[in-house]
Amino acid sequence: MFGHLTALPADPILSLLATYRIDQNPKKIDLGVGVYKNELGQTTVLDCVKAAEKHRFETEDSKIYIGSAGSEGFNDAMSKLIFGEHEVLAQNRARTISTPGGTGALRVAGEFLSTCKPGATIWVSDPTWANHYGLFTAAGLKVKTYPYYDHDNKSLKFDEMMAALAKVSKDDIVLLHACCHNPSGMDLNNEQWQKVVALTKENGFTPLIDMAYQGFGDGLEEDAYGVRLMAAHVDEMVLCSSCSKNFGLYRERIGACTIIGKDATATSIASTVLLSVVRCNYSMPPAHGAAVVETILGSNELRSQWYGELEIMRNRINDNRTLLVDSLIAQGVTRDFSFIAKQKGMFSFLGITPEQVQQLQDKYSVYMVGSSRMSIAGISTNNVEYLAQSIAKVL
Repeated sequence: MFGHLTALPADPILSLLATYRIDQNPKKIDLGVGVYKNELGQTTVLDCVKAAEKHRFETEDSKIYIGSAGSEGFNDAMSKLIFGEHEVLAQNRARTISTPGGTGALRVAGEFLSTCKPGATIWVSDPTWANHYGLFTAAGLKVKTYPYYDHDNKSLKFDEMMAALAKVSKDDIVLLHACCHNPSGMDLNNEQWQKVVALTKENGFTPLIDMAYQGFGDGLEEDAYGVRLMAAHVDEMVLCSSCSKNFGLYRERIGACTIIGKDATATSIASTVLLSVVRCNYSMPPAHGAAVVETILGSNELRSQWYGELEIMRNRINDNRTLLVDSLIAQGVTRDFSFIAKQKGMFSFLGITPEQVQQLQDKYSVYMVGSSRMSIAGISTNNVEYLAQSIAKVL
């Protein structure tokens, strides 16, 4: 059975991490892995999470299954966090289920959409999170791309993007990033979102929005602008969200998948299909992370504490962008890197060649993906001068 298999290449980010770990250079810098790190390079547990876990430890009285949809309290709290006081909630047009992380939400969404329209095509931005391709292909969808990021001008190819989406069939799906675009950091502004929503409504294709970083861009409300606008104007959409980044619950694997139908009846019918997909996949979602989030969002005190901790993470990422740009200028770099400070979220393309990326790794122990996609959270006041010096040398 296994004898004919050949080894597949390792995931480039995970293999990069493995190389970083054995590097003995005390000045080494990890800009590859997309997790939040504090000034000391640590991914610590949020204080509000510790408090919620303490409460759960003291009150949990069973490890029984919680059902394929997950905790009703978590699902309700996530719906309100995502949509606020939105009409789709008042109209009972939205259904949210908990999933094993944002990745699990995307896989469930892909299989659900494949069930709705076998052989459908999903259009993803060029570039997009690399795992989108494998997830949707495995779910039975065909994957195609639409123009998005202009590597030469460090800007959005918005006109080209709109021209491409105007040709998308109403039977197809279009994946959009809600905020903090991974991997470019280049987001749609509100005016552009309005145009995308209008085109979506006019053409009738199904929007699938990936929101892995709510609160990491401009704020919880601001980052949900496109999601809420889309929900107000289309009959059907799917949303995948994650609690890994904004709650720091990476290893707990808790996310959510939300479907919106034309009316309450249509949504109820669609949700039975969604839950059938879940039942034939992982059957029941994990409970711990969902309980932590539910506890935090259900407590005024813990919710306020979370807001504060989330703001610290968001501000640190945004400050790191400016810090790197200023440090490159201080090193005498004449190339314009100001675009980095204008982007949002965890990632940016530095815009150097794969050969220069390799030089950074080999000569200076600075690790980033070959495309020059770097994790902004890996920058700190302690390493930014060395990082800027290293970049200046390879330039």
